[in-house]
Amino acid sequence: MLCLVTGSSGLIGSEAVQHLDRLGWDVVGIDNNMRRDFFGPEGDTTWNRDRLLRSTKRFQHLDTDIRDRDAVFQVFATHPFEVIIHCAAQPSHDLAAKRPLDDFDVNATGTVNLLEAFRRSRPTATFIFMSTNKVYGDAPNELPLIEQETRYEYARPEDYNGISEECRIDRCLHSVFGASKVAADIMAQEYGRYFGLNVGIFRGGCLTGPAHSGVELHGFLSYLVHVAIAGKPYKIFGYKGKQVRDQIHSADVIRAFAEFVKNPRAGEVYNLGGGRSNAASVLECITLVEQLSGRRISWSYEERNRVGDHICYISDLRKLQSHYPDWHITRTLPDIVAEMLRVEEEKLTVPSRLRNWQQS
Repeated sequence: MLCLVTGSSGLIGSEAVQHLDRLGWDVVGIDNNMRRDFFGPEGDTTWNRDRLLRSTKRFQHLDTDIRDRDAVFQVFATHPFEVIIHCAAQPSHDLAAKRPLDDFDVNATGTVNLLEAFRRSRPTATFIFMSTNKVYGDAPNELPLIEQETRYEYARPEDYNGISEECRIDRCLHSVFGASKVAADIMAQEYGRYFGLNVGIFRGGCLTGPAHSGVELHGFLSYLVHVAIAGKPYKIFGYKGKQVRDQIHSADVIRAFAEFVKNPRAGEVYNLGGGRSNAASVLECITLVEQLSGRRISWSYEERNRVGDHICYISDLRKLQSHYPDWHITRTLPDIVAEMLRVEEEKLTVPSRLRNWQQS
């Protein structure tokens, strides 16, 4: 089996590479380290690429830019892919507003380049697109909420399981990033439904894990763990720090992808996050990290929230679980934080970011 993974040096991409390599698959990874361009040295993923090249047996890395249509078509023409996992993206709200053309070219045009290469060269393959819950814009904020001591909570019992795929994606404020991902999301659906291709769209909540190169503009939990261990300050943006997110470990994301590959569908959409059990506010995550690390986090508060940010977002996982009943969350939030703390502490004791850690 041969799989293409875009964004292969990133959080989800690298998890996919490792998972498939363990299964004996051949994997081609596309990643041009644009995260460093977007976020500076702290966003550099070279360390993760080199770790994969050392630790895997069947992984080939290509320094290809998904915005380069001819290059993408050439990759597909020369590799008989059976599965494509598209994770490459510009992921930041704030950066998208500063660089909207780059944001759209990567998120929307890059996705269409891959979809069209897939349709032309490998139409019997399965295409998985890593979308985002930001396609819903701020529509989830319209649900009635209750402000509690440390978090916001849904007021109505019918909203307990969170945001379903029925939530609208238009007539709301997305941020430029959210809008570019909407374009890619809809095109991925269309290639599945219009052309009858096996395309799955997964709208991720807060995706996290030890392979995340978290920065202030993207990667909330990873960055929080980093500042705790490094002794850096942390800034909360808006909503009194009571905004709620559901955290999902990258390994559980890949397990969902694996279930879809076994029984793919044409243009189907799934919400994918940690769900109710892994949901916590920023304040609650700070407390958890402090408890597990034994370190105090020096944080400040800025009243201005990020444009289009969700107040309370929990992924309703019932559709995904109904289609794929063998899939479920395996990593609790404390488990995720404990693993990330261990790896972050290891970074301080090893002179290079090129290291191996135990993958469970």
